[in-house]
Amino acid sequence: MNKRQQLPWDNPRFRNWVAVARACHAVERALGAALQPLELKPAQLDVLMNLYRHPGMAQNELARKLLVGRSNITMLVPQLEERSLVKREGDEKDRRVNRLSLTSQGEALLMKALEVHMALIEKAMSAVPPNECDLVGEHMRRITEVLSAD
Repeated sequence: MNKRQQLPWDNPRFRNWVAVARACHAVERALGAALQPLELKPAQLDVLMNLYRHPGMAQNELARKLLVGRSNITMLVPQLEERSLVKREGDEKDRRVNRLSLTSQGEALLMKALEVHMALIEKAMSAVPPNECDLVGEHMRRITEVLSAD
């Protein structure tokens, strides 16, 4: 960027993008702290939530859904298995595929974690009227689609 080019500080898109990024970081920090008593990390909660909603999901599908590499899932799953929260079973049709599902302990912990997560979401979004919450979500989904298309 040379001196003749406009710096981004005054650009509303830049300014608002930074605000979104800061909010995201603040939520991640707050969620991490709130989940500590349950000995759960936000990434682990993401896994539990997705397996609750999609039992029997393959590890590679889970990685795609969470927008992370397969190596991330390969590291997370054994941690959750050790705690008897997740079970891994081979696919009947393809032995290379592992299917994941929650154990009853995993489901019970997820329900506690969802209470914590929802309380944080309610606190964070309390300053925004419900119709504006929908608008924020709509914009974030559009941004995700645009960036996912690349």
